[in-house]
Amino acid sequence: MKQINLSKIALGLAAACLVVGLALTLRSSIAQAGPFFIAFFAALAVAFRGYAHLRGFSYTVMIFAAVTMALYYPGYFVEAGGFQFAVLITPLIQLIMFGMGTSMSVQDFIGVARMPKGVIIGILCQFSIMPFLGFALASVSGFSPEIAAGIILIGCSPSGLASNVMNYLAKANLALSITITAITTLLAPLFTPLLMSLLAGAFIEINILDMMWDIVKMVILPIGAGLLFNKLLRGKAKWLDDAMPLVSMFGIAFIIVIITAAGRDSLLEIGGLLIALVLVHNLAGYTLGYWAGRLFRMNERDCRTIAIEVGMQNGGLASGIAKGMGKIATVGLAPAVFGPLMNITGSILASYWHRRPPAGEYDEMVDTDEAELVQR
Repeated sequence: MKQINLSKIALGLAAACLVVGLALTLRSSIAQAGPFFIAFFAALAVAFRGYAHLRGFSYTVMIFAAVTMALYYPGYFVEAGGFQFAVLITPLIQLIMFGMGTSMSVQDFIGVARMPKGVIIGILCQFSIMPFLGFALASVSGFSPEIAAGIILIGCSPSGLASNVMNYLAKANLALSITITAITTLLAPLFTPLLMSLLAGAFIEINILDMMWDIVKMVILPIGAGLLFNKLLRGKAKWLDDAMPLVSMFGIAFIIVIITAAGRDSLLEIGGLLIALVLVHNLAGYTLGYWAGRLFRMNERDCRTIAIEVGMQNGGLASGIAKGMGKIATVGLAPAVFGPLMNITGSILASYWHRRPPAGEYDEMVDTDEAELVQR
């Protein structure tokens, strides 16, 4: 009861802040409206925690609050005392990837032998649909070459851990999702630079070897360390298992805020169009991924899995690559926008499918997913 009351109070506060913020904006007092918009998103995030069907959006709305703060007060998120916050991006990505490694095991790769068709189709879709969609959107965007290349970059990135959560909620094939995420992530040092050279090379100069090494440092080495940690200390470091999801969420949010602050001027200039193109990219990924599964005669659960794996990319890794290229304020913009948007669309899609379990597959699906979660 207290939780519901707090949520209702927060919802009322959010509504009041939104009204004041919009009123100030209409009076051309946009600068003064900033604190009210920030408070609106923060209060809305608190309010959502009290409603089961909205709780999953709380984290994303809090990111919106942080991004709004970065847009209004970018100086606080660019540097402090001469220290550039962008330096933290790579270590944060490595920490997130280490956490991913600690949650993985050899079982995640055995899935290739258990369901080779689904894994191969998932990998092919992951490294074809989104890269070429990104290239098409970048080509018609009219953006500067570096910002356009960022749209291609998010398309050339592997799927992220968020796709596993969404697949579980969507009653899709969780085991297949985990395997595709693991394999595409490990293939990223090879495929992402090659695809970027092929598709983004017309926009900006791509150093394939440098990008490969950057991805190895950010992905392969931390995941390898996490796998080793998991093998040697599995079940002996519960505090780490509990902490890593929170560390990952904070890390991704902080990366998005740093990029937003660094690219504030460009984002204010082209933000609306960039959001629209990124949204098209994301939704088209879901749609084409699903129908690619249908084309190969996969069952409904696997089609849902491919759709979510294709549509949800590893925005954090893409941001780290942009940082490695020294173009965080331009190439890094599309990945920063893509992350929060995909969490919203992914949650909506997962909720829709959750209420519509595949006919005749529900019992088998529950047994498989519960066994997978216990195993992990």
